Amino acid sequence: MMSRSVSKSCRLLKTGCSFIELKRLAFSSLMILAILISGCSMVGPDYVKPTPPEAESWLDSAEPKFETEKSNIGDWWTVFSDPVLNDLIEAAYQQNLTLQIAGLRIYEARAELGIAFGFQYPQIQEGFGSGSINQDSKNAPNQDSSVLDRYYANYDLGLGAAWELDVWGKFRRAVQTGVANLETSIADYDDFLVSLTGEVARTYIFLRTSEELLWVARQNVVTQRRSFEIASERFKFGAVTKLDVLQARALLRTTESSIPRLQVDIRRAKNALAVLLGKLPGEIDAMLGGAGTIPEPPDEVAVGIPAELLRRRPDIRAAERQLAAQSAQIGFTKADLFPQFSLFGTLGFQTASFTDSRSNNSEFSDLFDKDSFFYSAGGGFRWNILHYGRITNRVRVEDARFQELAVNYDDVVIRAAQETEDAMVGFLRSQEAVVFLADAVTASEESVEVALRQYRAGEADYQRVLDTQRDLLRRQDDLVSTAGAVGQNLVGIYRALGGGWEIRTGQDFIPASLKEEMENRTNWGNILSPEKTETPPSQEVKSILHKPDW
Repeated sequence: MMSRSVSKSCRLLKTGCSFIELKRLAFSSLMILAILISGCSMVGPDYVKPTPPEAESWLDSAEPKFETEKSNIGDWWTVFSDPVLNDLIEAAYQQNLTLQIAGLRIYEARAELGIAFGFQYPQIQEGFGSGSINQDSKNAPNQDSSVLDRYYANYDLGLGAAWELDVWGKFRRAVQTGVANLETSIADYDDFLVSLTGEVARTYIFLRTSEELLWVARQNVVTQRRSFEIASERFKFGAVTKLDVLQARALLRTTESSIPRLQVDIRRAKNALAVLLGKLPGEIDAMLGGAGTIPEPPDEVAVGIPAELLRRRPDIRAAERQLAAQSAQIGFTKADLFPQFSLFGTLGFQTASFTDSRSNNSEFSDLFDKDSFFYSAGGGFRWNILHYGRITNRVRVEDARFQELAVNYDDVVIRAAQETEDAMVGFLRSQEAVVFLADAVTASEESVEVALRQYRAGEADYQRVLDTQRDLLRRQDDLVSTAGAVGQNLVGIYRALGGGWEIRTGQDFIPASLKEEMENRTNWGNILSPEKTETPPSQEVKSILHKPDW
């Protein structure tokens, strides 16, 4: 293209081209040069995805309950085979308000990326126009009314542009930062979705556990009231002292006092579920139905291998994307150390009219006359030479932040592995504890019956009855709580593995009602309607932002 411009200039010289044509040719060559310069390499480091530490296998991978060949956990809550839980999670995905805020931040990041993308083009492109009627001061300096007309009108209309060339890749680094920030916002959305599905399941299991504990407390109240009545009857006939009655009543009232506390836990769990579903307290009672049982875990749990955490856990993806954004920020700041080259130009029409009868007088109707046309074009550079280390130290600040994020990325990966291992061992050991506790409860139930029979027959004192009834309540509570812990640890496994965000695959990030409200208020172009894509999430950004939305 440059050679064609040079050839054209030679032909123009040979044929006696006008000076105006030469200036136009020079300006077009300058524009071509600007485009070529903008394609230069970028200053600053090119981002390289880090390789974090990872284990080859889980510590409990040999356990038969864990399936390491499979890891399809996108809808992990369905393994509990609890339709109420399934409905709760679907409703939370559709209606949770904090999730909607996370979705809106994605569109905010898209718009911010559009701003960064636009800076690669001429930063100033403006039209201007003005009209004025003027009277100069008669007493102003150099004012000779015989030569100058104090009364005149002035009109102009035109276009102006200025373009800071991206010689050092400053604006391209800004686009890289914007892309990484957008990908971070998508990963943050997915991370919250993982937390949301896990929190709904955790709260639901806590609710069912509390309901079963309430049932246990009420059953023990029935048993202990029966013992209290027996002790009272024996005291009436003088077979025992009043101490037996007082001890029986104290145990009964203690057990009864646990019922209001459990009812508080149940109400709070329901309220928490309502908030997770974006509803007011009491609006989900119909969904929950009556009291239920603790969801049963499956016989096998698909956990996959540790290496899949890097791909599946959104918080790891977010930490890595933050690192990529910061890497580009180093180059963006470093570009200020070098000279900044700019092109600028203005063209338009200008005319003025005077009250005298001079020969070259013009009117407003002459504004678009060829003699009213004017233009100017040129280029320049600006270089911050004596900045006293300010720019250099800003580069160092950005580099230190990059290193902080690099260390944080490794920390996130290690903690993800820890969370998974903790949940896995908790799941295994709590299942083993359930077996032992179930046998202990059976033995305690028989002990209560034996102790009560012996007490009625006068073969044992009431202390033995108290001890067996206390043990029964404590072991039943332990059994129910541990059974709930099995479910909680299973939820913890799936949450630690990063399962649950796949529920939004192929769906919009915000509800249609919010989109309609935003579109009615502001022109969003196609930003609110990105292409639906499958995983991996990075493809979502690539399909959206090869050019800004104008």
